[in-house]
Order: sequence, then structure tokens, then C-alpha cells
Amino acid sequence: MAKCIMVQGTSSNVGKSLISAGLCRIFAQAGYKTAPFKSQNMALNSYITKDGLEIGRAQAVQAECAYQHIDVRFNPVLLKPTGSKTSQIIINGEIYGNMTAGEYFAEKHKFFKYIKESYESLNKEYDVIVIEGAGSPAEINLNHKDFVNMGMAQTAQAPVLLAGDIDKGGVFASLYGTVELLKEYKKYFKGFIINKFRGDKAILEPGLLQIEKLTGINVLGVLPYEKFNIDEEDSLAEILKNNTKGLIDIAVIRLPRISNFTDFAVFEYYDEVKVRYINNIADFGEPDLLIIPGTKNTIDDMKYIRSSGLITKIMQYAETGKGIIGVCGGYQMLTSIIKDPDNMETGGDVQGLNLIKAETVFEKEKIRTVIQGKFNNITGYFSFLNGAEFSGYEIHMGKTYADNRNISEIKDTNGNIKNDGLSVDNILGTYIHGIFDSSDIVKRIIDKLMQEKGIEKQAEEKNINELRNKEYDKLAYMLMKNLNISKIYEIMEKGV
Repeated sequence: MAKCIMVQGTSSNVGKSLISAGLCRIFAQAGYKTAPFKSQNMALNSYITKDGLEIGRAQAVQAECAYQHIDVRFNPVLLKPTGSKTSQIIINGEIYGNMTAGEYFAEKHKFFKYIKESYESLNKEYDVIVIEGAGSPAEINLNHKDFVNMGMAQTAQAPVLLAGDIDKGGVFASLYGTVELLKEYKKYFKGFIINKFRGDKAILEPGLLQIEKLTGINVLGVLPYEKFNIDEEDSLAEILKNNTKGLIDIAVIRLPRISNFTDFAVFEYYDEVKVRYINNIADFGEPDLLIIPGTKNTIDDMKYIRSSGLITKIMQYAETGKGIIGVCGGYQMLTSIIKDPDNMETGGDVQGLNLIKAETVFEKEKIRTVIQGKFNNITGYFSFLNGAEFSGYEIHMGKTYADNRNISEIKDTNGNIKNDGLSVDNILGTYIHGIFDSSDIVKRIIDKLMQEKGIEKQAEEKNINELRNKEYDKLAYMLMKNLNISKIYEIMEKGV
């Protein structure tokens, strides 16, 4: 049976996912067959396994850190918000249905069996399981039905490391308050982690000693505030904060329900590029390339583009002849009309941007598949991409229909061959997530944009997988330097 350790946090976005990922890499490098696990995840950034099943992006990253194939068992329950009170429920990688928060809370007990089955299966196959909690375990109004924080700790008999974000302020109150509100679970808490610290650790020491005295729980490390180019799934992720470096300005529309924005993280590896996320006309500027990303609710986000006035800026930008790329939901918005006859989103029809003469129709089938492909048949602005190969995945409701020729040929894991995407003049749309993980495609795009600006320079071609693994190693090294890893091994060995 596997040894396990659980990382919980005093709130969302305190760094649970990255700490868990780093621990996965540390244990895997030590020779342990390691699996990540998160019983229930709420995220708009997801990933498709080779079996065509959907899990949270964080568990896919953690699997990569552990040198494991991405497995649906790592995240058996996934909630994908579709509106302010409604989510699409994914169970074992498949759509269960759409539910309001109240409906899900009333029925969530039904899903515990899937969580237990997944965990018990992993428990038999792996040496170590790194379990990630969700949000805060001190949501005392929800704890009687919890199976992601202390409920999961009980099920797995997992010792818990509680992380707090000192950068937000109030970290000692958060740690102390969490433990005090969960007195009945006190035996599970085996260590504190202070995350995102900037400053002189000596000044912090008195606080560390006092929190240990107050709670009887040791502080196992203080992690410095460091940025890693590692895919995150939280809507508060650092990636959505604009960077200022680079000669090339790429603007991404920050849709209210933006999903899989990790598609564009690859540009962070290139000093030539800055990526900006814009959600209003004042910040639009004069980008060199405009991207409309994926979304969990194409219709509502299309309405947002109209109501915010961004539609005027987008249409004016299209007239300049500069490139616009739409990915997945962004591709659907580029079409003339979006139809939802079966109420898969909000129902009815909405006019698209009409930059590609086509119509998108939401159908009951959700397309989920890993693919390999190659651009061809592109005329106009993006013809420089012809011949470029890529791999990625599809994850969308709806299909797009047009008389135009598709711009890429793709093959899924079952060997089925089909065509994807459309391009007209300076507009390109594709359903494929992950095309920018091809260093060839990224280099071609950057070189094209620099050429247009009269910059006599070419981007260096980079191995994206190697760069990602270097970031994972940097994360693991940072944890090794700043956490009492030997104590964590001891905690795992003793258990609860």
C-alpha cells in the first residue's frame, strides 16, 4: 500500500497545486513510483488523457512532475463552472450533467464511491500518493459532506501539511484559525508551510515559534516568492497578470469564463514576446497579434465581447490586416452565428464576429480526444504555418460548419483522420488546444511578427518539453532547499 501525504491550504491560490507538484517530482526523483490525487477539482483549465477522458490541468502537471502518464484516476470529480451558480459535472472523465451549486451539494454523496474506487486503485499500484486539497478545509458549513479536504484525509488516513500565503497577509491568523475550527481533525495536521515569503526570514522567526507554541504543530518550511513557468489552473493565476518584457506584443482577450489559458504560457519562454490579457477597450492598445482563447461558455462570453465594447476594437483590428487567432471557443466566436438548439449552454442563437463565414452548432456530444496534426491549405496571412506539425487535444461542445476548406489534418489516438479549423485572410480558427506547444509553430509566429516590425532577428527554436521539465526541477529544488523534506518522509512513514 502506498505512503501518502496531503497538501491543504488556508484558502484558494495559496500554492497547493505547485507544492504538490514539487513534492511529486522530489519523490519521483528519489525512485518512488508517485501519483498525484485530487478527489474533486473546480477548474476551467482541464486536460484530456489518451483515453479521451477529462481531468483538471493541475493533476496533469503533477503527473508530468511524477514522470507518469496522465490518468483519469488522479482527479475523479471535476467541476467546470458554466455560470455564476452552475457547473458541468465531470465524473471519471465523462460528463455527468450540469448542476446548480445547490443541486450538486444535495447529490454529491453519490460521487464519493468513485473517489474511493480511484484512490484505492492507485493505492495498490503506487509507492507514494500526493493528495491535494481544495480551497480551504475550514468551510465549516460544508464539512459534513466533505470529501476533498478533511473528509479525504480521513478516507486515506493521510497526514496533512497546511500551507498559508504570507504575501496576502494574515498568514498566522489563517493557520491558527483553520486548526482551531477543525479541532476534531487536529491529529491529521502534521506541519505548516509558509508560502510566498519576501523579506528577511529572521524577522519572521518569532512568529514561527509562536504559531508552533499555540498549535503544537511545527513549521516545516518557509518558501520564497518565486515565479515558475508552470501551467496553473486557478483563475487568479500569475499567468493572467501582464508581463512587460519583449519586442512583440501578443494580446489575449481575457474572457469572463476563459478556459485553458495555459495554451499561451509557452510564450513566456521567449524573451522576444510579451503577453497581455485584456478585458476592456482602454487596455486594448496596438498588439502585433490578437488571440481569442477558449471559454466554458461561448455564448455568454460572446455577449460580453459585445456589451464591453471589445467587439468594436476587434473588428477595427481585423481591418488592419494583422493576425487574429481563435482557439476552441474563440474559434466559435469568429464564426457568423452560434446556435444552441439543445440548451447545452444558455440556449438560443447569438451572432458571432462574422470574421469567418461559418456557423457553429452546439450538439449533445462533447468531443474529447488527443490528436496529432499538420497545418495545410492555409492561404493569406497565416500561410507561413503550412507544413507545421503539432500535437494537442480537443475538448469542446459543438461543431463548426462552412464551405471553406479546413486548414489542418488531424489524427486521434484511434487512428481516425479528420480535418480541423478555418482560415480567411488574416483570421485563423482552430479547435486544437496545445498547438503552441510546438516550438516550430511558435518560432514561425514570432519570426513573422518580428519581420513585420522590421526587426532583423529570429527567435531561437526551443524544446518546450525540456523547458517544462527544467521548471519542474527548479520547483523541486526550491522545495528541497526550503522544506524539511526528511521530516516529511518521517511523517509519511508514521502516518496519522
